[in-house]
Amino acid sequence: MTERTDAALFPADPEAEFGQRFGVLARQKIRLMERRGMIGARDGAIEDAQMQPASLDLRLGTKIWRVRSSFLPGEGARVEARIAEFRSDEISLEGEGAVLERGCVYVAPLLETLKLPPSISAAANPKSSTGRLDVFTRLIVDGSEAFDRVPRGYEGPLYAEISPRSFPVRVRRGSRLNQIRFRLLNSMQIGLTDFALPDRKLREMHDAGPLVAGGEPTFRDGLVLRVCLDGAALGGAVGWRAQKHTGVVDMDRVGALDPADYWEPLPARPDKRLVLDPGEFYILASRERLRIPADLAAEMAPIDPAMGEFRVHYAGFFDPGFGEGPMGPAARAVLEVRSHEVPFAIEDGQVIGRLAFEALAGEPETLYGATSVSNYQGQGLKLSKHFRSPAAH
Repeated sequence: MTERTDAALFPADPEAEFGQRFGVLARQKIRLMERRGMIGARDGAIEDAQMQPASLDLRLGTKIWRVRSSFLPGEGARVEARIAEFRSDEISLEGEGAVLERGCVYVAPLLETLKLPPSISAAANPKSSTGRLDVFTRLIVDGSEAFDRVPRGYEGPLYAEISPRSFPVRVRRGSRLNQIRFRLLNSMQIGLTDFALPDRKLREMHDAGPLVAGGEPTFRDGLVLRVCLDGAALGGAVGWRAQKHTGVVDMDRVGALDPADYWEPLPARPDKRLVLDPGEFYILASRERLRIPADLAAEMAPIDPAMGEFRVHYAGFFDPGFGEGPMGPAARAVLEVRSHEVPFAIEDGQVIGRLAFEALAGEPETLYGATSVSNYQGQGLKLSKHFRSPAAH
């Protein structure tokens, strides 16, 4: 993997193709990247269903390897060479695909390939549906020393590391577990790893048109999110806990499963508290209701580890338009939570994460909620799209 650093390689007039603003590229610019050969596909084409307002879904290829451990290739090394060292089984994903067992680690080549110019970098996240199933998924590229990051100027294949933690899952060629977004950089952003908007700017945006409802917001390196454990506010259960021994979840089937076969609902308590047990996986919701404006994108970010013995499984990328409603901010953030080594008590309103916002390099032609694949618009405490609504059974 090589990252070209010669400033002369940057387009003298990048707006000629991508506009005059720098930041996350919207859907129409991702299509432009495909037409310019910056994004390719082993099967010849990018599907419309992969296109989100400001991100691209990535698809599994024709095979997957079970490996004995997670790894990073390291500078100058290829992922294929590391797979040859760590692989134990090669499994076909053609036809009905294969079941990936929980607790095991797999690596799969993706159908998409990249040939980025020096002015564009990329970053990946698990799709929201993937995170809500506790499937640990990360992007790997040749020469990388960090997961989920693609340096500007990268040319080569993409791979996904996959490790189901709570449920066995069925995947096949074309299954979409993670997504990628692209950043158009200027010469001042070379080497940056943090592109989040400052709190001062977020406060100005909130005052102009609220980013959040459900209380006065707190901005601290992003929008601080607090957990909701109030049954009245959520209309019943305050969370879900994954069962230990369940059937297989087919990653490509929507609305096919009964939540009762996979999840235990958590009733509200009078004291509005919940004890997180080590090794358990929980779906919770934020107290705040959010909206992502048309010119911004956002993602969950870790809080200070000194604030608690738990972690949020930071899945998902919040596309522009998420949470837009006729009465203002309308969608809660769904939180995928695990405790660390000891039981840990949390209570209603406790800080549990933060949302980092980033500017787009132009508004997208389509906002989240305007397409048939917007499964979580206006969500409350919601399981992944694979499950029927609890009210339906």
